Amino acid sequence: MGRKNTGTKIVCENRKARHDYFIHDTFEAGLVLQGTEVKSLREGKANLKDSYAEIKNGEIFIVNMHISPYDHGNIFNHDERRPRKLLMHKQEIIKLFSKTREKGFTIVPLKIYFVKGRAKIEIALASGKHNYDKRQDLKDKAVRRDVERDLRDRQR
Repeated sequence: MGRKNTGTKIVCENRKARHDYFIHDTFEAGLVLQGTEVKSLREGKANLKDSYAEIKNGEIFIVNMHISPYDHGNIFNHDERRPRKLLMHKQEIIKLFSKTREKGFTIVPLKIYFVKGRAKIEIALASGKHNYDKRQDLKDKAVRRDVERDLRDRQR
C-alpha cells in the first residue's frame, strides 16, 4: 500500500492579482478537470493571467484560465481555455454573487495547488486599484525593506 502525499504543491500563482487588486476575502474551491488537464497541471503548465470567475445559474466558473495541452495526449486532449466549473458550497456562491453585484467587486484566482492529490484553486473577492494606490504600495514596500535591512545591519 502506497502512502498518499498529504502536503500541498503549488502549481501556479497569480502574483499580479495582489498588485492590481485589493483582496477582501479568499475562498478555496475544487476544480472540475479532465484527465489530461490534471496531468498538465502536475507538470506545472498553467497560467492564471487575465482569468476571472463568473457565476451563472447558481454555479461558479473560472474563465480564460490557460492549461497547456498534455504533451503525450492524443485526440482526446482538452481545450486550453475552456470555462471550468468550480466546486464550492452553495452559501459561499450566494455570498460571492451578492458581493459581485455591488459596484467594483470581482472574483479573481490567486493560485492553483494540489492538496492530497486533489486540484484546488484559491479565489478572492477583490476590487480594483488605481495607479496611485499601486504607487503607494510600492513606496510602502520599499520603506519596509529599508527598515528590515537597517534592523538586520544593526544586529551585526
